[in-house]
Amino acid sequence: MGRVYFNARRESHALDGAYTVKASDSGKVFMLSATGGTVAITLPTLSGTGDDLAVAGLYYKFVVLEDTPANAITIGAGGTVIDIVGVDIAQNDGPSSAGTAKSNLIIGTACKQGDYIDMFHDGTTWYAESMSSTAGSITTS
Repeated sequence: MGRVYFNARRESHALDGAYTVKASDSGKVFMLSATGGTVAITLPTLSGTGDDLAVAGLYYKFVVLEDTPANAITIGAGGTVIDIVGVDIAQNDGPSSAGTAKSNLIIGTACKQGDYIDMFHDGTTWYAESMSSTAGSITTS
């Protein structure tokens, strides 16, 4: 009997400019570059309505598409907080915000192709996990 695959493919979306992520984008993999200037990505928030509302179960993956992006890429959560745990390839602690949630994740120009951030929303808070090949290349504010 042949193999049956469910949800074996993820939809990807290339970004090289400002973008407001929608709830309907949940499950997508965003491929990020910043060749045209600084990039601002806005996540759904608790104060949003319709497709801009952050609800439990939202999931996004953000992957750096270019080695050493030309400009910084900021992922902003608006009024919603982000709790992040991160690590670099050498297993050094990354931008952990345990106990002090942040509003922005910043993918710096030292990132490498393939570095990524996974994000999940539980209905109250954004949770993020990052992996980077260069120490200190993903930060918070």
